[in-house]
Amino acid sequence: MPRKFLISGGGTGGHIFPAIAIANTIREREPDAEILFVGAQNKMEMEKVPAAGYKIIGLWISGLQRKLTPSNLLFPVKLLSSLMKARSVIKDFKPDVVIGVGGFASGPVLRMATWMGVPTLIQEQNSFAGITNRWVASKVDKACVAYEGMEKFFPKDRIVMTGNPVRKKVVDIKGKREEALKQYGFDASSPVLLVVGGSLGARSINLAMAAEIQQLVEAGIQIIWQTGKLFKEERERLAQEYEGKAVHITEFIFDMENAYAAADVVVSRAGAIAVSELCVIGKPVILVPFPHAAEDHQTKNALSLVNDNAAIHIPDREVGQKLVPAILELKDDAAKREQLATQIVKHGFPAAADHIVDEVFKLVKA
Repeated sequence: MPRKFLISGGGTGGHIFPAIAIANTIREREPDAEILFVGAQNKMEMEKVPAAGYKIIGLWISGLQRKLTPSNLLFPVKLLSSLMKARSVIKDFKPDVVIGVGGFASGPVLRMATWMGVPTLIQEQNSFAGITNRWVASKVDKACVAYEGMEKFFPKDRIVMTGNPVRKKVVDIKGKREEALKQYGFDASSPVLLVVGGSLGARSINLAMAAEIQQLVEAGIQIIWQTGKLFKEERERLAQEYEGKAVHITEFIFDMENAYAAADVVVSRAGAIAVSELCVIGKPVILVPFPHAAEDHQTKNALSLVNDNAAIHIPDREVGQKLVPAILELKDDAAKREQLATQIVKHGFPAAADHIVDEVFKLVKA
């Protein structure tokens, strides 16, 4: 009889893509396994999960806002509704294990699963556990984490260090540099800078790049720059201005594996999954954490690397003054680039999804 796995959570790509990676790994190892997702209505998981080939059910749930809003007044009603629906889903689907990846929908599903005696596992991506995972921390059977020191959030005897699941295709860059450079029309003898700030873009990074891009070009640096969709007018102007030069400016990079393969240095935000991918590819990186992330968790993610000489950290408020000088300094310091690359790869978990699924399978009742 096929085993059944319920995966809950979402809200952002940082929750959804690990969830899909876990599901894919379960399916690789048990092709007949039944997998069902539970997400939050109107959130991106309701589109991304079916696109990955899995069924999903939506809960009427959302997070609490920091100020008094009509949505906050509805929160108790939404929570009760979601708990009841989660109970119904678990009762009907009868999962062998429930897996939570964080996000609004994860809380009610995990909470109800623990009440109903179903084995549960959390996958926490960040160095500072999210509010949903903290809510159920003491009740779940296992907590798979990516950072040291997580016993301040979860019972120590239930923590397993697995790392974060990463997109296998994206981090499989070995031997692909030459082809990647050819795709971008770049010269193998000149350094390549990759700048990414998420799908919406990072305004501070974009403004710093726009102000100093000529200086980088004059220094012989080739550039791949993902601006995100909120920088449209400036992106179009710069793309036209630098057309024919070794500058590739785009709203979104769809073939991330080629961008990673081509890069000598990466500038990035410090979301958990971005950091996990950077640790696996092993490139020198400058991290500019998004300062308004919950509990400032991106800064905590970045500092876990910086404290081991595995990355360079520039606070968002200082990026205009410090980003380009830091890039130019790295360009001229081969020893520093080598140190960063050597150290960051020590924090990588290329087999994280397999390790998490190992723990999931251990929880299945015989």
